[in-house]
Amino acid sequence: MSDEARQWLVYAEENRQVARLCRESGLFNPSLHNAQQAVEKALKAMGLAGGVPLKKTHSIGELRRALVTLGIDPALTEDESDLLDTIYLPSKYPLGSVLPAFTPDAETAHRCLGIADRVLSAAAKLLAPG
Repeated sequence: MSDEARQWLVYAEENRQVARLCRESGLFNPSLHNAQQAVEKALKAMGLAGGVPLKKTHSIGELRRALVTLGIDPALTEDESDLLDTIYLPSKYPLGSVLPAFTPDAETAHRCLGIADRVLSAAAKLLAPG
C-alpha cells in the first residue's frame, strides 16, 4: 500500500474522531460535515490502494461507483452515498444561500457516523499489510 493511501486513511480517521466528538457535544452540523469528510477520504484511500489516480471530487456517489467498477467493496450503499452527498454542501454553508433548508439533528448525525465507521473499517482492512 502506498504512503499516500495510508495518509488519506489517517486524515479520514481524524475526521471520524471529530465527527464523534461533535455529535457527543450536540454539534450536529460539524459532526455531519466531518462524517462526510471521513467517508470521502476513506474512499479516496481505497481508490489509491486499488491503483486509481486521485480524483478531486467531493461526490461520495462518484467515488463509490469508481470503486465498485474496480471490484472493490466500499461497504457503502447507493442510498448512503446519496445521503452523504446531500449533507455535504448544507453542512458547510449557512442557510439563506442557494441551498435548500437543512436542519442537522442527532439521528442523522448518528446514522452518518455509523456509515463512516463501517467505511473506515472496510478501508483499514483493504489497506492492511499482508
